[in-house]
Amino acid sequence: MEKGLHDRDIVGLQDFVLLEAYQSEDAFLDNLKKRFQENLIYTYIGQVLISVNPYKELPIYSEEEIGVYRKKHFFEAPPHIFAISDSAYRSLTGENRAQCILISGESGSGKTEASKKVLQFIAAASGHVSTVDNVRDKLLQSNPVLEAFGNAKTNRNDNSSRFGKYMDVQFNFLGAPEGGNILNYLLEKSRVINQSSDGDNFHQIRRAMSVMEISEVEQREILNIVASVLHMGNVGFTEEEGKATILKPKSVAAISKLLGCPEDKLSHALTHRTIDAQGDVVTSPLSREMAIYARDALAKAVYDRLFTWLVSRINESLKSDQSSRKNNVMGILDIYGFEIFKRNSFEQFCINFCNEKLQQLFIELTLKSEQEEYFKEGIEWEPVEYFDNRIICNLIEEKHKGIIALMDEECLRPGDPTDLSFLAKMTNQLGNHPHYLCHNKASVAVQKIMGRDEFRLIHYAGDVTYNVTGFLDKNNDLLFRDLKEVMAETTNSVTRKCFPEAEFKNKKRPDTAVTQFKNSLNNLMDILMCKEPSYIRCIKPNDLQTSDNFDDELVRHQVKYLGLMENLRVRRAGFAYRRRYEMFLERYKCLSKETWPHYRGPAKDGVHILVNTLGYKPDEFRMGKTKIFIRYPATLFATEDAFQAQKNNLAAIIQARWKGIRQRRAFLKLKEQTIALQKYIRRYLAIQKAQRRREAAQKIRAFIKGFITRNDPPNEYNKAFIAHSKRQWLLRLSKSLPEQILNHTWPNYPAHCSEASHHLKKMHRLHLARIYRLSLSKERKRQLELKVLAESVFKGHKKNYTRSVKNWFQDERIGKEHMTQVNNFVTTNFGAETLKYVTTVIKYDRRGYKPRDRIVLLSEKALYVLDGKSYKQKHRLPLDKIDFCVSNEADNVLIVRIPLEMKKDKGDLIVTVPEIIECCIWILDVTKRRQILTIVDTGSIMHNLIRGKTGTIEIQTGQQSSITKAKSGNLLVIAGQ
Repeated sequence: MEKGLHDRDIVGLQDFVLLEAYQSEDAFLDNLKKRFQENLIYTYIGQVLISVNPYKELPIYSEEEIGVYRKKHFFEAPPHIFAISDSAYRSLTGENRAQCILISGESGSGKTEASKKVLQFIAAASGHVSTVDNVRDKLLQSNPVLEAFGNAKTNRNDNSSRFGKYMDVQFNFLGAPEGGNILNYLLEKSRVINQSSDGDNFHQIRRAMSVMEISEVEQREILNIVASVLHMGNVGFTEEEGKATILKPKSVAAISKLLGCPEDKLSHALTHRTIDAQGDVVTSPLSREMAIYARDALAKAVYDRLFTWLVSRINESLKSDQSSRKNNVMGILDIYGFEIFKRNSFEQFCINFCNEKLQQLFIELTLKSEQEEYFKEGIEWEPVEYFDNRIICNLIEEKHKGIIALMDEECLRPGDPTDLSFLAKMTNQLGNHPHYLCHNKASVAVQKIMGRDEFRLIHYAGDVTYNVTGFLDKNNDLLFRDLKEVMAETTNSVTRKCFPEAEFKNKKRPDTAVTQFKNSLNNLMDILMCKEPSYIRCIKPNDLQTSDNFDDELVRHQVKYLGLMENLRVRRAGFAYRRRYEMFLERYKCLSKETWPHYRGPAKDGVHILVNTLGYKPDEFRMGKTKIFIRYPATLFATEDAFQAQKNNLAAIIQARWKGIRQRRAFLKLKEQTIALQKYIRRYLAIQKAQRRREAAQKIRAFIKGFITRNDPPNEYNKAFIAHSKRQWLLRLSKSLPEQILNHTWPNYPAHCSEASHHLKKMHRLHLARIYRLSLSKERKRQLELKVLAESVFKGHKKNYTRSVKNWFQDERIGKEHMTQVNNFVTTNFGAETLKYVTTVIKYDRRGYKPRDRIVLLSEKALYVLDGKSYKQKHRLPLDKIDFCVSNEADNVLIVRIPLEMKKDKGDLIVTVPEIIECCIWILDVTKRRQILTIVDTGSIMHNLIRGKTGTIEIQTGQQSSITKAKSGNLLVIAGQ
């Protein structure tokens, strides 16, 4: 009955109490298997949760899932571990009742993961309070630390808990965790000397220890202890004349270094034993067998006490600073499940004894809760027959008669007790017990499969055969005084705390291992008895640890030893279903006309009407004070099926009523909207008509005023006329735009359009200029580039610039009669250079300024000066070493300044060039260096003569241009106006 009418046929029942064939194991397994195959791993037996390990990640533990189960009634949502956690948490915080959650199951069934999910829910349910975040982190991080040191990889599970754990989580008055305490039970120490631990998730463990406030120094010491235990396994012994000697001293040295103890003292303690017999101290050597025993005992003791120290260290970190109330504690028990191996030893005996005690507690508390509920509701309790495993518990723990008492007696008696003598004593005293079987008193068939060193106990969960070998040694768990003394004197602070000095000085014999375990287990029972319990039974579906694999026989075995069928029988001995009247009436009120759709009276009366309408027989139900109790699942299923079927009728009625209501609402809404729309349209049309009249009058008035003031500056009346005149001007302008840049005559414009006309004229000129540029040939473009360069250099700086604008620049300014000779010179002397410009000039020499005809040739590297008649080279002036100077007047004088270091050409070169602007631009174009040309705007120019002397060129203006030598001896240049 997950949700729909036929869902239970597919996914089974949420609660086994509703199982019709509740005494059939096959029906039980079938229901469990159906749900497992649909990834529904949780099922109830009343208030007990059964969890099947899926061996894969399921998306059912998110924050959203937690929200589904927060503050919900237990049966309002499908079975889930969060439902159990929420119920316990609300009972704790709302009703101030101490809680405990008991998680049990065999190795690999997911107990440890279940405890993590409980802590995850508690952490989420307590809210995000910054003051308790640290405590929550510690609670969650305590798991990986204890798992790292207390879990092991076994043949049946990759991460098997080899210890029992009970954690008390303490809450403050706000319901937030503020501290905790952990009790540990029976760490399986034999695996320390028989199997190596895994090293996975090492960094996670280091982080977790840091969260638990274990310092870096302590962490390093812990790792040293673990390393020392590993080295202890490498310590070998040989025997000479009955005395043990160490085979590998290097391993002892490594242990000594890691723990900080003297190597010689440790070696002596591993091979000798000191006995204090009534004041006489005797030291005797150990045999090889006893030395191996001492080594193994040391390894187990060191690791066991390290684990105990870790638990106490975690408890110290989890300890609350606040004074706690008595009932604000939630306990979580994660303890080993019932174990049946091919070879079962002392550890399995203790583990199964623990499970017997827990089963006894479970049955007692389950019956107690059933009785209390029936008494509270005023229902007559019918006695239930069930298997009481008290007889097995007494067989194991009864004083002076039980197995534990016999084991302790054998361990402590003088003489030379052995495991076989212990077995003989048990057989002698317990041989007639119905739950004890030994080889001597077994049938022939059993004797064939049972060894003479074995005994069998008939547990509630099945028969377990135990091999007695090692029982006494493991129970004694003796560590020689010499080794205790060495460990107490180490420099490793953790080891020193684990082996206090007072221990080896105390001569009182400590309790045996099984007695310590029994006492701590009885203490656990006392703790659990005073709390309100919740149960989680964990089942592993297969031994292969693979998903989607359900081994029927393996699960059947677990169902048996977990006592699930027994629990179901106890629960079903009374009534299969019980619900509060309010919830029952709310769900099924539609099945009676008298209670549908609302029942105004007390809920109990409404339920009474319902059961009468449904025809319940007197033996099928009982009416309690607050709940209805239904005896048979068939009765509930018939009610549920009627409810599911009635849904169709109710749906049809609701649909019909709803459709009518919806159509009526739609009609009324449409009518109201139509009236409102008509009203607004009439109003809108009237407003529009008035607005049009008003606007018409305003337009007429504005037109008249605008016409009168059409020539005034813009205002609100004439702006329309001005805008119209602007539009008309733009239309006229578009038809009369100048078509050539060289003949750019701009049309007239109104006064209001002056600014626009200025911008448009400029833009149009630029546009025509762009068109003109794009239409230029390569030659004309080159000329314009030179003209632009001339403009940037000479415009406004030399007065004869304007005369040069109208003429194209040429690269040859000599007659044809000279070109043949010039070309011959270029071919002979230029080499890789090319001729860029050639012109005739008149040179004025530096002695008396006499004129000489010369030809100037310009290449990309140098300026060549040739004789005008012989065409011989007079000068070759590199362009990168000379510069030029002209005046700002309208003369043609060019001064070539030659540096003094050029010895062949002493003094500056003074020439007149026919087209001085053209010549200078060619020079600048070739050199790309604007700074080599200087334009002087003074009346005189200084120039260099031979032998470092200087001369002066005087610049004057006159009607006729001329160049003569003045009376002062200077060169006088008359520039035309």
